[in-house]
Amino acid sequence: MSKLSVQRCDFRSAQDFVRARHRHSAVPTRHKFSLALLDGNGLMRGVAIVGLPKARALGNGKPRADGTIWLEIVRVCTDGIRNGCSKLYGAACREIARAGANRAVTYTRSDESGSSLRASGFRADGTVRARSWGCKSRPRRDKDERVDRIRWTRALGGRE
Repeated sequence: MSKLSVQRCDFRSAQDFVRARHRHSAVPTRHKFSLALLDGNGLMRGVAIVGLPKARALGNGKPRADGTIWLEIVRVCTDGIRNGCSKLYGAACREIARAGANRAVTYTRSDESGSSLRASGFRADGTVRARSWGCKSRPRRDKDERVDRIRWTRALGGRE
């Protein structure tokens, strides 16, 4: 197998990769940065998209009262290449730390194993019950299937 490398990529390329290959989630519409997983021939084999946390309680990329700064790995998608997800999660965490954040968060469906996340140093932090994004005062159409999610977190830069 050829050597894998990770480098930054433009958002449109990451979106196109997700649109063509992701099993169940919609294509993100915003990001802080995106990463591409390349094989030895320069072929894109996966992407990671990082943005601000969707959960308001985690902040907006600025320090919270407890001093933590969170960024969310919004989407990781590969063509199935072995260890691709783990490599992207690790690289995304290094880039998140370089961006000045000290916590990374991401979510998986409750029916996914999370093995790539555990291999990348993440810990399961709780279950997020499935619910609609819409409400009476702010009606919205759900983009994704409603399913419980597992929240995964990782402290960066030696913080625990």
